Amino acid sequence: MKLTADQIAQLEEETVLFCQEMIQIPSVNYGEGKGDERLIAEYVARKLSEVGIDAELIESAPNRVNVVAKIAGSDITRPGLVLHGHLDVVPADASDWSVDPFSGEIKDGFIWGRGAVDMKDMDAMLLASVRMWQRVGYKPPRNILLIFFADEEASGTYGSRWLVKNRPELFKGYAEAISEVGGFSVTITGDHRLYLIESAQKGIQWLKLSAKGTAGHGSFINTNNAVTKISNAVSRIGSYEWPQVPTKTNKLLFKKIADLTGDTFDPANFKNLLKHLGSAAKMIGATLTNTANPTMLEAGYKANVIPQSASAVVDGRFLPGHESELVETITKLAGQEINIEVITRDIALEADFSGSLVEAMCNALATEDSQAIPVPYLMSGGTDNKALSELGIIGYGFSPLRLPTDLDFFSLFHGVDERVPIDGLKFGVRVLYEFLENV
Repeated sequence: MKLTADQIAQLEEETVLFCQEMIQIPSVNYGEGKGDERLIAEYVARKLSEVGIDAELIESAPNRVNVVAKIAGSDITRPGLVLHGHLDVVPADASDWSVDPFSGEIKDGFIWGRGAVDMKDMDAMLLASVRMWQRVGYKPPRNILLIFFADEEASGTYGSRWLVKNRPELFKGYAEAISEVGGFSVTITGDHRLYLIESAQKGIQWLKLSAKGTAGHGSFINTNNAVTKISNAVSRIGSYEWPQVPTKTNKLLFKKIADLTGDTFDPANFKNLLKHLGSAAKMIGATLTNTANPTMLEAGYKANVIPQSASAVVDGRFLPGHESELVETITKLAGQEINIEVITRDIALEADFSGSLVEAMCNALATEDSQAIPVPYLMSGGTDNKALSELGIIGYGFSPLRLPTDLDFFSLFHGVDERVPIDGLKFGVRVLYEFLENV
């Protein structure tokens, strides 16, 4: 159902307003179970109720609240589609920001605040879209499961993972999912505008490395020093140069970049093409290989005492299908005297960049941007799609935004002065609405 000019304007205006208002509701997730999504969950449920959409508030722990709503489609024989966002945000130190991080202030054509891009912008687009459906009496092509999760910023223990484990019946009959961190523009060499659709994610292995040694006085010679052992292991891991692995997603992405720029396509070495991606090269570059970054060290309790033990934490990320190489390499680099314990593990994902859902995304982008070039990309982090995959649901990242050429978008995720361009957000909700009418 095509919207009138006035309806499109209302769709855009609500998206901007909802994004502001949700930023103004602090829903900070501090990790280790310390978070509170109740107020923002109630806000979302209220906005749905205003147009006659019933929502269930599901509390997985005190004040850890998820919002779930079902919207019937016109063809209930088709597998349904999950549309999901998360309501929590990472902390923000106001002293580092040029604006109040929970103000939702509009300045320089942007909405500023924690969550503006991760991911209250997409939450706002989803809310505005389904509210418009209700106003115009539209039924989507298939059943929609609309979920706003808690706790995504701390592995989903009280959000997606809790619902998958404790309320799996909610997802019965749903086969695909759409969520965050995809569908945004990146302008490459030659002013070609790519739209990166997330179709793959690296997996996670957070590892604790521990070393044992002989305790003693700091003035003595000690060849069995736990601090020395852990330091050497961390140094070897941190300085290791991981070999490039050409995943199917990166092959498609970099082949397109080579074709557009006239550069050489070498499936064994994509690094020479990163220069065309501008500021996006930092994140995309991290998806060419497995990675393992030491992030924490702990040892000792006094300057003149050699401790009996020392430990470190390594943030390992593996490409789809290459978890064993990550573990084997870290084990070898650490050495026989280092004990390795898995702190957190999560799977990698990789979906085909084909099929009717992908085609609908590409077509929707083309409707609003005739120069759009949709491409798949592999995300270095992860989303709630990982949890849904345990139920066989195939997920993509598609929260469309048209971005200024010079905006370092990836640095805004969890960054200081997080902000989203208003024009890009309005573009995004128009694209999302077009997409949702054709899925």
